[in-house]
Amino acid sequence: MHVKDILIDGYGRIREEVHAVLDGLGPDELHARPAGDANPVAWLVWHLARVQDDHVADAFGLDQVWLSQGWDERFGLGLPRHDTGYGHRPAQVAEVRVGSAGLLAGYYDAVHEQTLGVLGSLGAGDLERIVDERWDPPVTLGVRLVSVLSDDLQHVGQAAYVKGLVQSAAA
Repeated sequence: MHVKDILIDGYGRIREEVHAVLDGLGPDELHARPAGDANPVAWLVWHLARVQDDHVADAFGLDQVWLSQGWDERFGLGLPRHDTGYGHRPAQVAEVRVGSAGLLAGYYDAVHEQTLGVLGSLGAGDLERIVDERWDPPVTLGVRLVSVLSDDLQHVGQAAYVKGLVQSAAA
């Protein structure tokens, strides 16, 4: 198995979990905060998709699908165009209102397709390429891809937990 195959499998697991967590959720459940300022499912999934879109596009010199495919307009959030949710305060989290789970799934699927396209073209030496010199040591493509994978799996796990809390409170 090649490294790119491991990455493709890992990113595929994110997609599976995104679809599992969104399955059966209506708008009220998507935006429910189980306690105080806890992040709702909608924000968690939007954020993980935005981070993957932003970071993968940047690492490969591509346009973000958020902008190039008009997802920013479909969501109509009123946030800055390049906003990924990083550092959002509770009031900003509340601004991420999504009409349906299908819209979130569609955006994530578009991000996933772009990600699969670049992962499929990877050679072993590509992972050593420096993609961010703002850090010490500079960040390689391999480190960036694993970082996004880890971050997204954590956020989709959080979303699954929130879904469980919201559904158990409604029962």
